[in-house]
Amino acid sequence: MEKKPNERSGLIHKQDEERLLLSPYVEHTEGGTSSKTSASFNFINSIIGSGLIDYSIILLIKAGNLSGTHSYQSLVRSTFGFVGYLILSVLQFFYPFIAMISYNIITGDTMSKVFQRIPGVGPDHILAERHFVILASTILFTMPLSLYRDMAKLGKVSLASMLLTLAVIVIVAVRAVTLGPQIPPSKDAWVFAQWNAIQAVGVMSFAFICHHNTFMIYGSLKEPTISNWSRITHVSVGSAALVSALFAATGYATFTGYTQGDIFENFCKYDNLATFGRFCYGLSIITTFPLECFVTREVVSNVFFNGLLSSTVHIVVSLVIILVVTAISLSYDCLGVVLELNGVLCATPLIFIIPSACFLKVSSGRWFQMKKLMPTLILIAGVFVMTIGLIMTGLSPQDCSHGVEMFYCTDLNSSASLTMTPASSVLSIINSTRNISIF
Repeated sequence: MEKKPNERSGLIHKQDEERLLLSPYVEHTEGGTSSKTSASFNFINSIIGSGLIDYSIILLIKAGNLSGTHSYQSLVRSTFGFVGYLILSVLQFFYPFIAMISYNIITGDTMSKVFQRIPGVGPDHILAERHFVILASTILFTMPLSLYRDMAKLGKVSLASMLLTLAVIVIVAVRAVTLGPQIPPSKDAWVFAQWNAIQAVGVMSFAFICHHNTFMIYGSLKEPTISNWSRITHVSVGSAALVSALFAATGYATFTGYTQGDIFENFCKYDNLATFGRFCYGLSIITTFPLECFVTREVVSNVFFNGLLSSTVHIVVSLVIILVVTAISLSYDCLGVVLELNGVLCATPLIFIIPSACFLKVSSGRWFQMKKLMPTLILIAGVFVMTIGLIMTGLSPQDCSHGVEMFYCTDLNSSASLTMTPASSVLSIINSTRNISIF
């Protein structure tokens, strides 16, 4: 966000509690309150599972510097006028808004199964009811965290989310070894790039995107420079890419074509190790929710309040956003379709099309220069993915088996592999490296 002299970009001064986010029409001269480490934790948390190359992210900041702007909205407004600004604002609002809906769906699906493993808690217990779980997590966790006015305060929360995500990856990897051989592969499971593969690009774009958070986190740095930002971007995106690759490879290797939008829907109800993984996954999702709420609130602030929110309006706007998100997530529970549509309609333009178009317009020189080659290719790819992905989503929507026990669980429920504790599962992995049969 741009700002007047002696005012910080992105987040408020501690001495000025009357503001949330500064107007995009003021000059950028100071940094925020985040260290590079804290900003990295926030950034990784906002893009975990992505694997996105960092070129487009750095391109966005460079375009902002070339145009003298310091927010995504003001960059687009300076390059494409008020109409472009409104289009971006709609996309930038709905992407994190729909993301929060998906986070609530995941929380309800995963944590309700975790609670059913508590003695005395059956399928009819209130703790096993996804609606109650979503309401409880909203009131106790996501709402209080989302009411923070300074993103820098979420650095430790984001670190906790990262550690929980690493635990989830280990659990999924363990189950790939111990459970995978017992599940028959789906038909053509290892055929590469089938005809509807473009749908996966939409889902991947949902995970890839962090551009809506880019200027906020860049502005929260104590020293917001391109060199510092580049280092943070390389570390953050590289870490997220590794997480994404490990999670995707181990998950698909286990369940092949039966893989659901929420991978923990594939694990059986009585799998103790998977239950622990669900617990970690649910907490990770809960701690990611506030980052997206920050972005939706910023868009509302900039469009309707000129970037300035009093303490009262800040609370009201936050509560309205959270309540609407909660209401929708209580009435809809098919995660796969939510991810596809959000990726194709919102994430793809925000990742591929708009940053490239802005850079091409604000950069000097002719269009056929080498520095414009990559942005041009990204722009073309974005238009292609958005168009074809939307068509494919309509022609071949993803199946949703929410709450349905997978067919292979009947034979596996009595298997020792599903009742092992986390420690015994790890020992089984060690044994497998010694050529000792697990089963």
